[in-house]
Amino acid sequence: MSALLLARNCHLFLPSRNAFFAPAALYANYLYRMSKIKTAFFCSNCGYESAKWSGKCPACDQWNTFIEEVIDRGDKQERRDYADVKRIPATIALSEVEQGDERRIVTKDAELNRVLGGGIVFGSLVLVAGEPGIGKSTLFLQQGLLLEGLTVLYISGEESEQQIRMRADRLNISNERFFLLTETSTPAIFKEIKKLKPDVVIVDSIQTLQSGIIDSSAGTVSQIRECAAEFQRYAKETNTPVFLIGHITKDGSIAGPKILEHMVDTVLQFEGDRHYAYRILRTLKNRFGSTSEMGIYEMTATGMRVVSNPSEILVAQREDHLSGSAIAAAMEGMRPLLIEVQALVTQSVYGTPQRTVSGFDLRRLQLLLAVLEKRGGFHFGVKDVFVNIAGGLKIEDPSLDLAVICALLSSYEDVPLPQRVCFAGEVGLNGEIRAVNRVEQRISEAEKMGFEKIIVSKYNKKGFAGEAKGIQVVSLGQVQEAYQYFFS
Repeated sequence: MSALLLARNCHLFLPSRNAFFAPAALYANYLYRMSKIKTAFFCSNCGYESAKWSGKCPACDQWNTFIEEVIDRGDKQERRDYADVKRIPATIALSEVEQGDERRIVTKDAELNRVLGGGIVFGSLVLVAGEPGIGKSTLFLQQGLLLEGLTVLYISGEESEQQIRMRADRLNISNERFFLLTETSTPAIFKEIKKLKPDVVIVDSIQTLQSGIIDSSAGTVSQIRECAAEFQRYAKETNTPVFLIGHITKDGSIAGPKILEHMVDTVLQFEGDRHYAYRILRTLKNRFGSTSEMGIYEMTATGMRVVSNPSEILVAQREDHLSGSAIAAAMEGMRPLLIEVQALVTQSVYGTPQRTVSGFDLRRLQLLLAVLEKRGGFHFGVKDVFVNIAGGLKIEDPSLDLAVICALLSSYEDVPLPQRVCFAGEVGLNGEIRAVNRVEQRISEAEKMGFEKIIVSKYNKKGFAGEAKGIQVVSLGQVQEAYQYFFS
């Protein structure tokens, strides 16, 4: 009897022409496949992975950010080999590594070369982020068309070929080796890449791509991480530079997991006010150069125009004989900039004084006002204070302190500062004017722009050799000395 039952039970899993047993076989196969599916919970804010759902992320302390995503469907996917010759891993002593500079592609855009540290490095992975409509697609479509002699592949998951062609016609740049691919599936993308073998790849955008390995929708944490990992392997194995254009969230951070910024070699932030014509390409991370560089562009009807002399533009619209305006000699990376600082001090009518800033740190302004209250005896506690950096720029250089102080005092006393005077100095809590770095470059830029005097810290005397020929360098030690120099 037991042998008969065993034979009948085994018969359920054997091929049979009887339709009665077919649903049972299909159900068993379905259960087998379903057991291979693996899911995990990811934090949509920082990308932290957890085996179970949690109300609060232990990594970034954000609430209700965990999302369940499928990470493995059970199907074994073969790993794509991008390079024709496989590199065999082997240990090597540090002293045996051959020295040499990174190979770079020097583009026609001097500002892009600046922020990348001298050009596009072969095999690098560059992430470019910015607000919607700021001009990311326009900028890198223009950069791809300008790369003459190289095969460039522009992958778009957001626009059609006709839309990209219309933008290219506005740019009025032709390149016969520039190719388009409108696709979001990474298997199809790498199939075309293998046939074309481009020299440069531009992806617009990484949030629209979808890998076949991950069974979740495009734009999720796992999809962004996996798609970026595939392009990272491709860039390193084939020595091909890849640009990934990404979105940002409402708080200004790059959309997707935080690990995305760690995976890439360079992170560029494309920023600016859409009400202004100027755009800033700022370096946030760079494994091949400085992390404090900045490139300035002007948005025109024919694309992005490089601004080679931003100091002349930033101080050109300054009105004569008005109080509350001062020129600061700032540094952004290796580039000196002359920036107009505007301040307005008025009597507070609502009882609670207002502190409003644009392009400047609000906490830094409160610190400078406290210094003027304590060390100078000025009653800013009953005044409304407004500070603006002209041109829509956002500058974090502490050398703006002295210019902000003098602009505040100028508006407070309603006495305009001299026209051909600029400032470069950091202000401490005791009211002292502290030294700043690269003072020679600041003095040279001010002299080139036709300024007659530059106010610096007396401790900067050791930072430059001798006096400049076409400009007078005035050294001060305290904020009180600056007030007596201009307003007494």
